[in-house]
Order: sequence, then C-alpha cells, then structure tokens
Amino acid sequence: MPKNLDLFAAPEAEPAPGPAAEIDALRAQLRIWAHEYYVNDAPSVPDAEYDRLYRRLEALEAKHPDLVTPDSPTQRVIGAVMAGLAPVQHVVPMLSIRTETDTEASGAQAFDARIRRELGLDTGDAPVEYVAEPKFDGLAMSLRYENGRLVQAATRGDGSIGEDVTHNIRTIRRIPQVLPAGVPPVLEVRGEVYMRRADFEALNERQRAEGGKTFVNPRNAAAGAVRQLDSSITAQRPLSFFAYGLGDITPAAQGGPAFGTHYGMLQHLKTWGFPVAEQVSLAHGADELVAFHARMGAARDSLPYDIDGVVYKVNSLALQRELGFVTREPRWAVAHKYPAQEMVTRVEAIDVQVGRTGKITPVARLAPVFVGGVTVTNATLHNLFELRRKRVRVGDEVIVRRAGDVIPEVVGVVPPVAVVAVGAEASDALLDAAAQPPVQQARSPYVKNFHMPRQCPVCGSDVLREKGQVNHRCTGGLFCAAQRKEAVLHFAHRRAMDIEGLGDKLVDQLVEADLVRTLPDLYRLTLEELSGLDRMAEKSAQNLLAALEKSKSTTLARFLFALGIRQVGEATAKDLAKHFGTLDAIIAASEEQLLEVNDVGPIVAHSIRTFLDQPHNREVLGQLREECGIHWPEGAPAEKPPQLLAGKTVVLTGTLPTMGRDQAKDLLEAAGAKVAGSVSKKTSYVVAGADAGSKLAKAEELGVPVLDEDGLLALLAGR
Repeated sequence: MPKNLDLFAAPEAEPAPGPAAEIDALRAQLRIWAHEYYVNDAPSVPDAEYDRLYRRLEALEAKHPDLVTPDSPTQRVIGAVMAGLAPVQHVVPMLSIRTETDTEASGAQAFDARIRRELGLDTGDAPVEYVAEPKFDGLAMSLRYENGRLVQAATRGDGSIGEDVTHNIRTIRRIPQVLPAGVPPVLEVRGEVYMRRADFEALNERQRAEGGKTFVNPRNAAAGAVRQLDSSITAQRPLSFFAYGLGDITPAAQGGPAFGTHYGMLQHLKTWGFPVAEQVSLAHGADELVAFHARMGAARDSLPYDIDGVVYKVNSLALQRELGFVTREPRWAVAHKYPAQEMVTRVEAIDVQVGRTGKITPVARLAPVFVGGVTVTNATLHNLFELRRKRVRVGDEVIVRRAGDVIPEVVGVVPPVAVVAVGAEASDALLDAAAQPPVQQARSPYVKNFHMPRQCPVCGSDVLREKGQVNHRCTGGLFCAAQRKEAVLHFAHRRAMDIEGLGDKLVDQLVEADLVRTLPDLYRLTLEELSGLDRMAEKSAQNLLAALEKSKSTTLARFLFALGIRQVGEATAKDLAKHFGTLDAIIAASEEQLLEVNDVGPIVAHSIRTFLDQPHNREVLGQLREECGIHWPEGAPAEKPPQLLAGKTVVLTGTLPTMGRDQAKDLLEAAGAKVAGSVSKKTSYVVAGADAGSKLAKAEELGVPVLDEDGLLALLAGR
C-alpha cells in the first residue's frame, strides 16, 4: 500500500516543521493510505512505501513519547466496516503481527534474540522452538463454527470489529461448511483468503478483454471479491483459503481440546478439514529460522500464490501467554519480509514493442528501480486502453509490480502528495532508520499524450485494431521481423504445410543466423547452410530439405491456413478454398464477396482483406508460388456436397478403432458440421472411442447422444 515521499529536503525559504507537526502529517497520510488499502481495496501506493513512513512515525514517537496518542496508526489496527456489511464484534481481537523489514538473515536473528531476552534465557539454555509459516498476501478472515456448522465469517476490520461476509465465504470451496464429529462446540478458525497467481492473471486478462477494471495484485482482487454485497460476484472469482490460527474456542473444561503447541493445533485443523500450508515447519533457534527464510525465499517465485515474507511464532502456547502482547501486537510472533515486489519509480518515456504474433504493446521506460529481486527499467502497459484508463504519462511516478517470472507491469499512477520535511532536531539515527533515495518529481507543465503508431516500428506495415478488440496489431505478418519465428513455426505445422523436422530450436537458429527472413527463404536453404548449424548433422539437413520439397505439393486450404492470417483457422481456410476454388479469386475478392463464405463474418472478412492488401504479404505469396514452386490443384469452385450435418455441432473424444481424429474431423466438416472441443447443451453428438474421459461423462450428464465409429459412419451416410 504506500508511497515514496521526499521527507528529507526542507524547503529553503521556510523553516522545517517541528516533530509534532511531522508526526501529525505522517499519521494523516498513513490513515489515508490505510483507508485505501483496508476499506476501498484500492491502494494508491505499494506496501514498501507505507512501511517506510510507518517506521518513520515509529522512530519519531520513540524519540518523543509524550506525543504518542491512542489513535496513532502505531497503536491500533487500521480498518473500517464497509457500508452495507454488518459489523461483527470479535470475541478474541484479531491483532496484527509486527513486521521485520530487515530482509536479511539478521532479521530472524534479531527476533530470536528478542524472544530469548524476554524469556530470560542465556547462551547456555536450549534453543527456543518456533513454528515457521509462509506469510500469505491475502485477506485475514475469521470463521466461526457452532456445533460443527459455519455460522459466521468476518474480516479483521479494526481488530475489534470486522465485517460479516458469511454470504461470500460460503462460495469458497476450500472452506468447509460442516465439520466432522468431535470438534469443539464453538470453534473460531483464523486464516487467509487469497487468490492463486494463475487465477489472478486469468481474471485480469478477462477484465481487459471486456474493458473492465483490472486489479493491482492478487491480494486486492481477493479482498474486493470477499467484501462484496453480491455473493454472485464473489462466486465468479476463484478464491482459496489457508488456516493459521484460532480465535474463540470452547475451553478444555467444557469439552474443547487442550492444545499445548501452535504446531499441534495446526495439525488438528488439518484433520478437521481445513487447508494448512504444506510449508509450515518447526524451527529450533535462530539458525533454523534463517534457513527457513532462505528456503522459502528461493521457492517464492515458484509458489502458485503470492507471499511477501514468512511468519515466526513461538511454538509453546504457554510461552505465548507468558510473553503476552505490546499495544496491538503479540510479542511472540513476527512477520519477516522479503524484498518488495511493488515499488515506486518514474516514467521517463513510453515506447512500443512488437510481439511475435504482431501485437503492439505500449511499454514504459522507467528510472531504474529494484523490485522483486532485480533492477527493472521497462514495464508493460498492456494496451492503449489500459494506458488511458490508468492515465499514465511521461514524468509520472508509478507503482511497478514484478512477481516471479511475470513481466513487470505498471499497475497505477501514484497521486500527488504533500512533502513532509524533517525538523532540525531529527537525529542521525532517525534519518538512518528511514532514509531512502526519494524519487518524487513533478510532471512538467505539459506532457504530450501517448499515441499508438500507425506504422509498425519494425517493418513499416500498417498498425490496425480490429473492431471490438482492445489490442493493436502489425499487419506485416509474413514480412515483419518481430513475427518471423512465429510465422515460420505456424507455416511448418503439420495441419499447415507439414514440414517435418522444423521445430522451435531449429527455427530459432535459422532466424538468429539470418538464414530465414521471410517464408520463401525456407525453400532457398542449402545443405551447406543447414549442416553448419549447431547439432545439425548432414543426414538431418538432408531430411529437412526432403521435407521442404515434399511440402511444395499441398492443398489450397492448407496453404491458406499456413499463411497465419488473423482469424483464419483450419475450418475457415477450407471454406474459403471450397467457395473460391483459386488463390487469385480470393486475392481479388472484396469484403462483401468474402462475407458470402460460410461462417465468415465482418471481422474475419476485414482481417483477410487487410492481410491481402499489404504489399509485403502479396510479394511473399508471389514468391512462394512462382519462385519456390508451391502448388496445389486449382479450378472452378467445387459444387457443394450435400450438407447433411449443417447446423450440427459434434465433439470427438477418445480413440476410434480405424479412423484418426483428423480424418473424422475432415469428414464431419465436409458434411457441414462444426467440430467443437467441449461439450455443452448445444452439442448435437459426441463421438466417443476408447479411453474417452470427461467429455463422455459430460455428454451422459447432459443427455447428449453418444456415437461410436459405426454410428458416426451411419450418420455421415444419412442413415
């Protein structure tokens, strides 16, 4: 949540404010950011910035204890109940955990030293036993069960009063609604609602495609889903849950369990059906805490969910009670952070890059910033509409996010904020505790808006956006160097030109060695050139040349599909070949004439016409036919065979006794059927062979007719 302020340069013309004024300003800013984070689920600054100002406030209050007030952010859990959600009084307060922002081994060592000091242990005493857990980046949740049934789910809120979100939590499949026999009559389970990375990326991709709001990170997507009045919205977002503790529970004297350790309690939660992170471990002393922190840090990027650190807790519940609490935090636990995955930096320029499929993506060129363990200088802005929605311009301070191997992205602009100056009484120790190079810079009075280029910066072809789509694309296709590898691989596909032996690694070598610039170059390769490539023996080179020669004899439908025209798949290529009969007829066809082809609508017709109108593409087509010798049978458009299955949708699954799936698909499409990949209520037939799986089960569930190979042949024969 949090923002990068220049706290250290006092204005030359005015004296710096005293500590009381600075403390007031810090508290006011932290309350604003906390409201954005906890209440609105829409942070304007990253966590690292909030933590920095929070540490600044802590240091000032430590130096001036007379200025500490009960409502300071350092003295309470910040949060509020969202309008429309009923308040819930927590029987046992949901307090936050102290954050250790020293991301090195010394952070774990300092915690262990503090615990040993509080317990009065010296160097000769045994190591303290801890439970070490991942620190999930989600929304804290309290689940209350009475007599084994979920009766209430509540957010943390301000620690004392949270929000009733039971209606939404019931939609999360990983949270049990009913518990097994033997659980305490009253059981309040504490844990974290989160969203897996893959689910988060898919959600944002859907939102972009639909022109909707995208989410900053998985935590805010999860929080926004839970804190909804309409549970149908929550149900559409794939949420998960991990349990990590208890709140209210029937005491042992009334039939509840007598837990002795935190780890033992977690094992009980698992037997009762609650998901507990598999990485939870016991650790003895500082060395094992350090090892756990390093191990989880190394695995962080490969986890299916976000963590921003690990949590250490004294394992003995008796020792937890002895250590007690300080203001809003338990003394017996700490959250040990990792380097931030969100940071603030400045946009120095906005350029575009061309992807391998021709997609034109705006890219922010950034002032270097260390985020997610690496120095980032570029970040994606996804598309023109996303850039405009976020209102990103040159000179802005922005939040940059990098998690794992995901491409860094700009998630939002940091709003302007007043500069707080440090008073003259600030000590060197205070400055050292909070010091960080500022990046705040004002935008110049006028900054020109970014405009998507009309010509591809790589090949000069037209850049167009399809109607109803958000992405701009280069129309260069076969000519554009940025799309070269993808174009060659698609051209060689077995359902296209079927060039055996032309795979990813070989294509990489051919393109990087500048042996293949356009598709016709494939047919100009020599034995000497191929044999000189890495791991390409003479025999392999001869086999590839033979495969290229063989591919010259093909069909018009295969050739059309091989060209990689946007929106033209196998079925459309076949329909075009049948309708027009010759390539020249297709090249000469207007959009209106293309619309006469089966299943060709305005978008597809426009895409075909755009591709064929590019001079570069026309040149490649001519070279493939005239210089390379690619040919196919041509003639007048064939008479349409009886379309026995026109309007029918068929799904193929399993292995047929004598007929390959490609053959079955061709026969069905020739009869006018649409061959789909999934079963729905609109499916007309499912053709099932050996080892048919979920598609067959789905057909039986929906009552869709199921055919074997004999049934398929009878259907095609009109019987």
